[in-house]
Amino acid sequence: MKRPRVGSRPFLFSHSLSSSILASVLVGFAGLTLSCSKPSTPKDTGSKLSEIKVEVRDGGPVVVTTPTAEFQILPAGYLQATLLKDGKRLTLDEPEPGSAAGSGHIMNEGKDLEFIPDFSQAKISEAAGKLGRGKRIEIPGHPLAPSGVSVERTIVMEVYDDFPNIALGTVTYKNTGTADYRLDEVITQQHRFNAKQADANAQPYDMWAFEGSSYDWGKDDVLKLTKTSAQPNAMGEQVKGGYGGGIPVVAMWTASVGEAIGHVETLPWTLSIPVKTEADGRVRAGIKIPVNAVLKPGESYSTPRSFAAVYSGDFYEPLRMWSSVLQKEGWDIPKPSNEAYNVSWCGWGYEFNVTPAQMVGTIPKLKDLGIKWATLDDRWFDTYGDWNPRSDTFPGDSIKKMVDDFHQQGMLAQLWWLPLAVEDGEGKYESHKYAISKVVQEHPDWLILTKEGKHARMTRDLAVLDPSLPEVQAYYKQLTGKFIRDWGFDGSKLDNIYSVPACYNPAHHHKSPQESVNAMGEVYKTIFQTTRAIKPESVTQACPCGTPPSLAWLPFIDQAVTADPVGATQVRRRIKMYKALLGPQSAVYGDHVELSAMTPIGNNNWSEHGTDFASTLGAGGVPGTKFVWPDPGAKFRPVALTAEKDAHWKKWIGLYNQKMLSKGEFRDLYVYGYDVPEAYAIEKDGAMYYAFFAPENSSFDGEIELRGLKPGTYHVQDYVDGKDLGTVQAEGGKATKLKTEFKEHLLLEVSGK
Repeated sequence: MKRPRVGSRPFLFSHSLSSSILASVLVGFAGLTLSCSKPSTPKDTGSKLSEIKVEVRDGGPVVVTTPTAEFQILPAGYLQATLLKDGKRLTLDEPEPGSAAGSGHIMNEGKDLEFIPDFSQAKISEAAGKLGRGKRIEIPGHPLAPSGVSVERTIVMEVYDDFPNIALGTVTYKNTGTADYRLDEVITQQHRFNAKQADANAQPYDMWAFEGSSYDWGKDDVLKLTKTSAQPNAMGEQVKGGYGGGIPVVAMWTASVGEAIGHVETLPWTLSIPVKTEADGRVRAGIKIPVNAVLKPGESYSTPRSFAAVYSGDFYEPLRMWSSVLQKEGWDIPKPSNEAYNVSWCGWGYEFNVTPAQMVGTIPKLKDLGIKWATLDDRWFDTYGDWNPRSDTFPGDSIKKMVDDFHQQGMLAQLWWLPLAVEDGEGKYESHKYAISKVVQEHPDWLILTKEGKHARMTRDLAVLDPSLPEVQAYYKQLTGKFIRDWGFDGSKLDNIYSVPACYNPAHHHKSPQESVNAMGEVYKTIFQTTRAIKPESVTQACPCGTPPSLAWLPFIDQAVTADPVGATQVRRRIKMYKALLGPQSAVYGDHVELSAMTPIGNNNWSEHGTDFASTLGAGGVPGTKFVWPDPGAKFRPVALTAEKDAHWKKWIGLYNQKMLSKGEFRDLYVYGYDVPEAYAIEKDGAMYYAFFAPENSSFDGEIELRGLKPGTYHVQDYVDGKDLGTVQAEGGKATKLKTEFKEHLLLEVSGK
């Protein structure tokens, strides 16, 4: 992963779809309003009915109650979520007093158009779908506007027994008039959050947030909100700089309660989820969908499925819920291969001009340290798109011979490459000036074009092939076969992957320019499945350098990566993020340990000098490194494996290989931002493993809580330094505490006596 130097299906424009069909897409968006007072009889009378309670009051609100949450659609249409926990009602939602604004509206020729729900026409029924039993509430509405505006709105909200803390929804707008109606933008799931709702002594913005957009390299996706916080959170389509994609979730939390919004479509809709602290300190968040379409008489527009969730904890819980919903809807998360948990060394320490001799020369040290994977990184190739070995550094069949050498020593080899990117003779990157790749010469019709008919650009200022074309998908199947079957590599490191631009190439006959964005995952699916078919124990890794991943390709990897973290804190947080998204036993590469401490150099580069294996090991990640060995000379001295480093690397890699905590069960027991010290827990082989981290540049002296222990007596050991810390007694209903003092980190093994 290198420092930069310098989704989604199309907006659902439904022609002649009835509002009832569109509404059934689910709820959660704009002015979610719930439905009528008496549930209808389900068609399948033999099935068990949902236990969720729905009450519709005259003039509103609609109240939906589950065992753990309550969702109210207030008279103006605002959706308020409340957590029911330990006899308390907890919320961050604070609708503006006296406001007629609900949770959403539309923009027509630059003007807002609000709607008011008609609770007298609300309908309640049993929900039916892949999410199990639930309740479906449908509420029509009319515009708060002078007569003559012929647009109707229908809100549908669904809440399911198996997902009691999340309300799903969709909103449909229908042109009921006789003239065309311009629909510029739909705004939905608007919320006004106030931390004082949970803590009277807090500032309204005194919350932590997860913002899942991929919009700038190295930015924190987990952050403490301030009185000036503002972020657009564009999702789906590529954004400036080649970034884009993202996880369409925004979550906020305090010590006691959190709320999250986003969408649960399995394709990367292009929209935004802006978050902003207002002048009064309250935090506004919502979903904005750029429709830019004309509804003809009788036509409707339906939003994607959105959600509002309420929970206790930090970002882990809403991301876990979000992923669980998508998996029920067909998002298939593969189980990692066994090899995805092994330590990796990357040749990027030698940078762009690495040679086979340098790669193979490292084998004795890799074996000595217990490292099984070696990655051939960036610039082994001639041109992006063709992916043939460079004649000056990898002449003849030297790349295949290099892989054979690793295999003969019992090691595995991974290949760096960047799907969909091609050289078209325009631009350059720091490694070389771009030529015209053979694939572009032979298939110029495969390129994504801009509205102006120019070659669209992606990351590294490269041209890009359209992933929606079957011919392009077949091309990447062929390339994958060459790398894995013919050359013998055991997997791929897919790097610098974000999203792709919308396509306006007339030769592709797209119904919508968004088809290219929607189809990006198909190419990554092809690469993953082809690799697995050839080598079942292969590893396909994907790195959205410096940002969160994209839902488009996330289901098509064996191993996630913390993606160029700026320091150890991001390493830990991103491991937790991926454990929520991909499962508590997912394989998450902590990236090069050198990235755990970084110092800026000028405006565009960094000095990487980290040695913090504890952040990866303790949080349940897979460690890696990019050292060079033996002594490479002055140029690569900062990453040379000195004698001191050698001992440190050997100790920590040995600990990792012994404990293999990455295969354990990640336990969500601590709240980021509120539990001090920062803590993580892994359950494995009948023991609990804890990792505590002192605030940056300081030490910790006090009591720590060992959460998740069943009643009993336990032996506590600092397994890094081999110190016996005695025993603790865990009692039901009481926190198990241990008095301790440490610098930087403390990693504990707690086992029953």
